[in-house]
Amino acid sequence: MFYIITALKSEAQAFVEKYKLTKTALNGFTFYSNAKIKLLVSGLGVQRAREATQTLINHFDITDEDVYFNVGICAANTLYEIGDVLEIGSIIYEENSYVFDTTKKEILCLDEEANEEKYALVDMESFGFYEAVIHSPAIKDFKIIKVVSDHFEPESITKDTTKALINKAIKELF
Repeated sequence: MFYIITALKSEAQAFVEKYKLTKTALNGFTFYSNAKIKLLVSGLGVQRAREATQTLINHFDITDEDVYFNVGICAANTLYEIGDVLEIGSIIYEENSYVFDTTKKEILCLDEEANEEKYALVDMESFGFYEAVIHSPAIKDFKIIKVVSDHFEPESITKDTTKALINKAIKELF
């Protein structure tokens, strides 16, 4: 089973359309599913991502074959191109570093939107997802996948652009 957390409905829509997911609700979150995928839309921020991920963990039995994903957009400096699909291997949150795969990219997780290009990669949810999955010993496999959506210009992001970027990630990774 694939368990997926997205922050935004527009991020989820790419999965909904490609995999014909059915919409319901789960503990106050928008929930989409089929026989192989369970997807929850968390909303923005670390706390919401943590709560949504924990909801999935608590609600479904975990098997060794299950993979938990946090998929979404992120801001990046101009060393990255819009549309780059990145697998994250470490997170910096509140000046602490959390490394889980040294071969992958590092992301800074903030509790608010970043408007400064001094950071390499920034999002608002990865640490909440990470914190929930890392404290569940039954979870054997998790991935954080981010797609570069902008160069610290959040006002330039649209729902349609977000959906298209996530579609690209699906084609490359799933």
